[in-house]
Amino acid sequence: MIVKILIVEDDTNIIEILRVALSEKYYLVEVATDGKKGLEQVLATAYDLIVLDVSLSIIDGISICQQLRNQGCCIPILLLTEKDNIAKTITGLDAGADDYVLEPFNLEELLARIRALLRRGMISTTPIIQFGALLLDPRCGQISYQGKILPLTAKEYALLELLLRNSQRIFSQSSLLDHLWSLNEIPSENTVRAHIKSLRSKLRKAGAKADLIETVYGFGYRLNTKELEVGNVQPKIMGTEKPIHSIKADEESDDRLLPTTDSAIEQRIKSQLAGVWERYQDKYSDRLAIIKQAVKYLLENRLTEDLRQQAQQQAHTLAGSLGTFGFDNATCLCQNIETILKSTETLGQNQAEQIQMLLLELQKILEQNPTLIAPQSDVQATYLNQEYRLLIVDDDLELAQQVAAEATIAGIETVVAESISAARLAIAHSRPDVVLLDLCFPQSPEDGFTLLAELTALHPPIPVLVFTSQDSFTERVKVARMGGKGFLQKPVFPSEIMEAIATILQQSNTSSAKLLIVDDDPQILDILHTILQPWGFTLTLLDDPQNFWDTLEEFIPDMLILDLEMPNFSGIDLCQVVRNDPHWSNLPILFLSAHRDTQIVQRVFAAGADDYVTKPIVEPELLARVLCRLERSQIIRKFAEIDALTGITNRRKSAQELTRLLHLAERQNQPFYFAVLDLDRFKYINDQYGHDAGDQVLSQLGKLLKQSFRQEDVVARWGGEEFVIGLYGITQQQVVKRLNHLLDSLRCLEFTTSNQENFTVTISAGVAEYPKDGHDVQTLYRAADAALYQAKAAGRDQIFLSAMN
Repeated sequence: MIVKILIVEDDTNIIEILRVALSEKYYLVEVATDGKKGLEQVLATAYDLIVLDVSLSIIDGISICQQLRNQGCCIPILLLTEKDNIAKTITGLDAGADDYVLEPFNLEELLARIRALLRRGMISTTPIIQFGALLLDPRCGQISYQGKILPLTAKEYALLELLLRNSQRIFSQSSLLDHLWSLNEIPSENTVRAHIKSLRSKLRKAGAKADLIETVYGFGYRLNTKELEVGNVQPKIMGTEKPIHSIKADEESDDRLLPTTDSAIEQRIKSQLAGVWERYQDKYSDRLAIIKQAVKYLLENRLTEDLRQQAQQQAHTLAGSLGTFGFDNATCLCQNIETILKSTETLGQNQAEQIQMLLLELQKILEQNPTLIAPQSDVQATYLNQEYRLLIVDDDLELAQQVAAEATIAGIETVVAESISAARLAIAHSRPDVVLLDLCFPQSPEDGFTLLAELTALHPPIPVLVFTSQDSFTERVKVARMGGKGFLQKPVFPSEIMEAIATILQQSNTSSAKLLIVDDDPQILDILHTILQPWGFTLTLLDDPQNFWDTLEEFIPDMLILDLEMPNFSGIDLCQVVRNDPHWSNLPILFLSAHRDTQIVQRVFAAGADDYVTKPIVEPELLARVLCRLERSQIIRKFAEIDALTGITNRRKSAQELTRLLHLAERQNQPFYFAVLDLDRFKYINDQYGHDAGDQVLSQLGKLLKQSFRQEDVVARWGGEEFVIGLYGITQQQVVKRLNHLLDSLRCLEFTTSNQENFTVTISAGVAEYPKDGHDVQTLYRAADAALYQAKAAGRDQIFLSAMN
């Protein structure tokens, strides 16, 4: 599906930046340079999203927003507003804008917000949403049941709208709080329960059943699918009129699920690299000029050692980067020049003439247009969303629906296709994160192997888990050879399938990885950014190795990519420093270099490198090596650093992370808080309901902890029912607010035992502050632990600060 975006902006520089960035993400972009033109275009053309500047000529952005919303236009609107003009931002949001970005903006943040708005906007393709007798009309902001308008508050309306737009999903207490309340709001105890109770009361008065909003014990709330019988309306999926369990191939579709054509992808990357070449062409000329100057001085017998070394370095840099633009011969010529200048023999007339000849050939090559090297990769941009998408391809609808129900509980958006051709339609509409595929389709001329081959041939491939009644060794080998990620034999329990899916998602979740790239050549950094950024990696590019250690500790990368030769500190120096630190000893390190000499390669691996890629950089090779190293690293990390039951960091790993954050807080003069949490009366839960129930509590608490705290916070289980949290660069008020949010979320969860007994749990917490309560992890732990036991003695289910001692 083509996504059409309108940019309404009068700054030509911003227009160009947005147009290029959005076009590279396969969006169709149109531009209006003033408010009047923008309004006219919106009224005349169907857009999927509007990027709207607040300060426009003729008609300002806020007025446009108001006019569109008054006319019933539901297109998502992203405002661009000045950093210091909060009043306009608030007015814009009140006028109907969906989100905003402050100028000057971070391009990656803006693109992420656009993706989020587009996902939100594609949940329903019609302005009116119906679920049984329940009807939402966003154009007039009303919800009715059997024609009776419900008198809702703003929060009640937002809550019911969220459930209607995601009728297949269960929302936990914490998830509803995250969706409906801002960080500046502090919801009171049982806020969500109070709103649910009020909504149920109003729905009952309108004639609805008491359980229209259903409580799924231990998980949260959702709309009861029994309501569909009232209005005989099936829930919609992906904006189609087909219910989730019966997506069929009754529409025209291609015989093959084809990736973006090689020529299209090649052209896109060629265009990007051409842009890089255009920006840096003058700098390449400057590098050549230094070499030419060195030759001139050599002929005049006045070449200094300093200039010789400069020329040698420039030749080395050119050898590494020119080949990436397809100037293969240029790489060889530059390497020959470098070899001559590097020679230990005294340079003279003969060497100068050799370099002159090489420079003449090099000049001729560089007068040609750059070409893409090895353009066989058809890489498609992919981004890891906050929620996963699962496609189930199976004609056994009963089993598929059972798995879909399990996946929905886990928060995974699920689509079921009954045939290969229906699966192609679903994938063409929305790319899944994983596919669960049966191999046998008796009513179809194609079997599951056909689709498996197509999915694994995509770049990046879609992970496929095969589950089938076939169980010959030959079939298993064939699936493995074709790139399948797993093989399950039917019959199989849905819970086992979900465990396998979770494992595959963890292994394939490499596109969100953080890469730190260190190279003193800005052109190489730009090229690497062009190659790696479309895969969704978070990149930090560093051209000065002297800033390496501070950047490493602040960015916390998942992988290092190092150039071999750099001024002041070489890549080998940086690698050895990293390997000497226990915290970073397992960090994957990949080297880049134009050298192919066996001794140099041996030195690199002896220093602790995991892999070595030679320049010029070949895109498919680099991507394959990066993804492979990240996948292996994640598997090792899962077993060595993650607590299996809760899914959060274990004691050993977290102790290293906490120490690192403490050092960072000391160096940057930032606050740091250490919290110890302990489940109340957990022994009683194990004794009364059994250890399986206790494990259920610990597992759910692990999920809540991951949802409640930032990615940069240290969240860990230290044993039994004890958990610790390290929070850097945050105020005491924010710490207490986040912990209270966690306590509220856990307090509202109901757990169910195998004997159908329901119970709830609470947790107590103690908090210590650096440097007030200690300068090391052990001292802070003792202070926080003392505060924890004060909280226990005061009645449990509360937070105590060590300052209360």
